[in-house]
Amino acid sequence: MRKVFFLALLVSPIALAESVSVETHSLLRLPNSTSVLQLERLEVADYGTLLIPANITQVTVDELHLGREARIAIVPSASALQLQVRHAQLEHGSQITSRGAPGTHEKPAKPGRDLTLRITQLSADELSVDARGGTGAQGYAGLDGANGEDPGCTWGSAGRGANGDNGGDGLPGAAGAAVRIELPQDYPREQIKVWVDGGAGGLPGVAGKPGKGGQSKGCLVYRADGGEKGRPGLEGQSGPAGPAGSVTIQRL
Repeated sequence: MRKVFFLALLVSPIALAESVSVETHSLLRLPNSTSVLQLERLEVADYGTLLIPANITQVTVDELHLGREARIAIVPSASALQLQVRHAQLEHGSQITSRGAPGTHEKPAKPGRDLTLRITQLSADELSVDARGGTGAQGYAGLDGANGEDPGCTWGSAGRGANGDNGGDGLPGAAGAAVRIELPQDYPREQIKVWVDGGAGGLPGVAGKPGKGGQSKGCLVYRADGGEKGRPGLEGQSGPAGPAGSVTIQRL
């Protein structure tokens, strides 16, 4: 059972809560009516996910526990997020994600959200942060060419099929985030895993198929030949990858 006890109205600039817990294999979204949230304890059970909305810019936690394969997922935003933790215990496979969102033909891909993560005391075999940029949308598919007209027995020859249109180019991927991590001096560097790659460019649009020529037709006096098929279009180009972000590690 999820338990959230709020000590202040969520419409206030700062919301205080005793604890937030997320059950196994479930998703919980923090309230989006505040920009700053302070928690005494945050627990995400095995395979659970806590979602931090785009409008929250600072989360302070006294005690953080992420179970096996648990996630803190940060929604993309132009505003950076500060996540400050006094003591964190992270189980195997747990991760903090600040990834961008994939693009569509209506909206460009979103970059990874800039993140400052400060953990004063850390117990974990590995600290994993994924802040890669979103993938660009695939290019438009080329239209198929129209088929040629069939001939008649008293007029004309079969029509040639129309050419297929070229596929569109893939759209650009988005940038990776700028990530700053502040950790205890004794936490091993090789156990810190951070990904800030730019998002992959969109796949090329597929080429349009050629139209078929009009079919040959046998007539009483002669046979009308079929028409030639059109030419296929050309496949588009892959979109460019987004630029990589940056990683800064500061020891406390």
